[in-house]
Formats: sequence, structure tokens, C-alpha cells
Amino acid sequence: MNFCMGKGKQDKFKERNAASYKREVKSIDIKQGRQEPSIVLSFKDFDRKQGQDFEEWEHEKLLALAVKKLREVCQLTVGQATAQQIIKPYTKVGFPLDSGFSHPRHVLPDITWCSMHIQGKECVIGYFDDNIFQIVFLDKDHEFWKTKKKNT
Repeated sequence: MNFCMGKGKQDKFKERNAASYKREVKSIDIKQGRQEPSIVLSFKDFDRKQGQDFEEWEHEKLLALAVKKLREVCQLTVGQATAQQIIKPYTKVGFPLDSGFSHPRHVLPDITWCSMHIQGKECVIGYFDDNIFQIVFLDKDHEFWKTKKKNT
């Protein structure tokens, strides 16, 4: 059996030249410089065994306020949020020694812990993984980073 193409099909391919393969190039707008990405939230490492849960914050009328503040922080970059001290990283020490919490086993040991005050002493505690704020604890009693009361 001979599996050759007929004479007509061979001619068809020979007839195509480089001009028949040319496409019109459209211009593409390219942003100059690269913008730092905005903060994104994650509850992947949220610890349900320590601190409070969402229901308790809802009962205390803190959940809606926290969601509002978290939504606002998502408009910022990590650099902006830390420069404005909206989210404060604890860079001088790892996990606080006198914390009312213990370091969760599912969270890497060498992270930089951060806190975001919601109002007064109520905080959201977590860490950054690039631009992702990994929320680990809800801390309504400021137990993560205990501070001594002034003038007592």
C-alpha cells in the first residue's frame, strides 16, 4: 500500500508562503514598574483551640468591626500597613515568652508574629506569608502579648 498524498495536496502546501502566516500585531499596554500587591487574608492556620472563635466575637459585637477593619487593610500593601502601624510585626522576639497562648504546632516556628488592633485591647494575631496575612488567633483580652499596666 502506498500512503502518499495526492499531487493536489502537495501543491497546496507549497503555495503557502511566509506572507500567508503573518498576523497583525496589536499593541499591548504594559504597566511600567511593578506594583506591590495588596494584603490578602487567609484563615488556613486559624487556631480553634486558643483565643476566641467567630461566634464569641459576634456575641461581643466585635466580629463586624473586625471584618470592617480587615476589609480596609486589604486596600493596603504590607509596607503601607506596617509603616502606618495598622499591623505591627514583633521583630525583636519570636513567640512571646509570657504569652497566654502557645505556639501552634501547625505554624512554622521561624515566622514573624504580627498583631492588628481592632479596638482597645482586642487584636487579630497572625503573620505574613508574602502579602498574605495568615490569621491565627482572635485575642479579645490582649493575652497574646501581655503588657504590664502602667502606673499601677
